[in-house]
Formats: sequence, C-alpha cells, structure tokens
Amino acid sequence: MSAQPVHWVSVFLDVPPDHVDRTVSYWTAVTGCSRGEPTGDHDEFLPLQPPSGDPCLWLQRTLGGPVSTHPDLYVEDVGAAAEGAVDLGASVVDHSDGLVVLSSPGGLPFCLVRHRGQCVRPEPVGETGRASLVDQVCLDIPPGRFDAECRFWAALTGWELTDEGRQDEFRRLVRPPGIPYAFLLQRLDDEQPAVTAHLDLSCQDRDAETARHEELGGQAVRRTDGWTVMRDPAGITYCNTAKNPGDV
Repeated sequence: MSAQPVHWVSVFLDVPPDHVDRTVSYWTAVTGCSRGEPTGDHDEFLPLQPPSGDPCLWLQRTLGGPVSTHPDLYVEDVGAAAEGAVDLGASVVDHSDGLVVLSSPGGLPFCLVRHRGQCVRPEPVGETGRASLVDQVCLDIPPGRFDAECRFWAALTGWELTDEGRQDEFRRLVRPPGIPYAFLLQRLDDEQPAVTAHLDLSCQDRDAETARHEELGGQAVRRTDGWTVMRDPAGITYCNTAKNPGDV
C-alpha cells in the first residue's frame, strides 16, 4: 500500500491539568500566538492561533502523567493511512471519527487526523534580527531503534530520507512545500525505553531568544554550537537552534 499524502502536520504538547495554564501562558508568549477555542469531547485540545497562517501547535490536556510531545499527520483517508501504518509496524492505540491514535515501532505516540484544509504555514515572529519560528519536530531515537524508525517515518510520510552530513547522528525527512514542520531524526547516544519527540525553534539570534525565554520562565539546560536545550515551566524539553527561521 502506498503512503497516504500528508497535507499538514501539527505538534501537540501533552500536559496534565495542573500544568495547562502555565504552559499556555508560556507558549503564547514564546510564539506570539493567541489562545484558540478548545475542541474535543471534553475541550481537551487547545490550538494556539498564530498571528498569520493556520494553527499547527496545540496543547492536549491529559488525565495525568509526565509531559510529552507528539506529532499529528493530516491525511485525506485516515482509515487507509492507519492500515498502511500498521503494515509498516505501527500499533493502533485508540480511534474515533476522523482520528486514529497510534504508536510507532519505536514507541512514539502519534495521530492520523482527517485533513480539513489547513495549508498556510505561520510566519516567523519577533523584531527584525531577532525573529523566531517553531518549525521542526525532532524524534529522539535510541541507537538500537534508529534505522528501523527512520525507515518507518520515511515510508509512512512518503518523504525522502536524507542524512545531515553527520550520518551517525542525524537524518532528515525532506518536507514538501507548505508543511509547517520539518522532521529531524536524531540517534541518541544511549538506549531508552521508547522514541520521544521535542520541538525546535529556528532563531535569528539564538542567544537573545534564549534570554527572552528565560525571562518568560524557561530554563536553559545545555548549549552546543548549533542549539540550546531548553525546558519550559511545565518541564517540556525543546531546543532553540541557530537555523534561520526564514529558511524552508
């Protein structure tokens, strides 16, 4: 079965009830978004509405447990896409009308969602020279699962898989035009129980953006040549990168 075309991608920050308000306050300030109208049977899904473009960053109020991050892929035929994902090694966790919750072969939760016409990527926000944009989801993959997980996501999306010139550590899925998030696949140094995910921001001035996030309540955890590992007030890990937010 050929891959169902992916027309849009959203990323969800999964937070328990006692972290929702602080997470919303932090990420609306970081991204310049406004709080959208909640959806779901229990208003558990909350979009962050960007100043321009269609929403692609959401919060999901969970019943409890640790904070986490997961991607949603928007397709025309959710059922066919779910069948294809299972054929590739995914497992179905739950399903409802227009939505299937799955787990990748490496254990990363993700959803297949019916596409409803989203097509306009948000623009970078911030003053000239210090603009930033949440525009990448990084899959953190244990070394023993790396090759299989890369094959799975390339086959599921139908996107070309390339290396980053540092083949032992990074690979990338080449996203089609209009998709709001790039997919970076990172081989971890150590084994862990399952694949996880985190968001990356592209920043014109990474140090200035990091300082701004710290003023908003974020914490800088570690700095490398290309990125700064951050933690938001609820404990969600993400990275500020030196990538130009205007680059596709």
